[in-house]
Amino acid sequence: MKTVAPLVLALAASALAAPAMAQFQKPEDAVKYRKASFTVLAAHFGRIGAMANGRVPFDAKVAAESAAIAETMSKLPWEAFGPGTDKGDTRAEPAVWTEQAKFKAASEKMMGEVAKLNAAAKTGNLDQIKAAFGAAGASCKACHDDFRKN
Repeated sequence: MKTVAPLVLALAASALAAPAMAQFQKPEDAVKYRKASFTVLAAHFGRIGAMANGRVPFDAKVAAESAAIAETMSKLPWEAFGPGTDKGDTRAEPAVWTEQAKFKAASEKMMGEVAKLNAAAKTGNLDQIKAAFGAAGASCKACHDDFRKN
């Protein structure tokens, strides 16, 4: 049951996210949504990273659960970068809106790498998880370097 609950929650979040852009009444609502999506993604990605880097004991079940949630969350924030969401409480660089094709390519690369991490986590093999975690982390960093203010 503990394994099913996070997956059900993640699936429900992704099902609800499809019409999310229509639900944003104000640009700041979209900013809050994408920040929340990234926060949850980072929390689960960090759990895997702590295991991959030996800071906490490896737990294959926890890694698989976190990777599944991370993959779902990796798909959510992108629609919340719509018009008018470049202002206010955001760390997004103007390049998000001026270099949309590059931003889209970076987001797709990240989603693909997180999907590979999820596949690796399902094997329960720490070496495979470490390799996939490194590639996923590099894709996150590349996007942060180009599209996120420090």
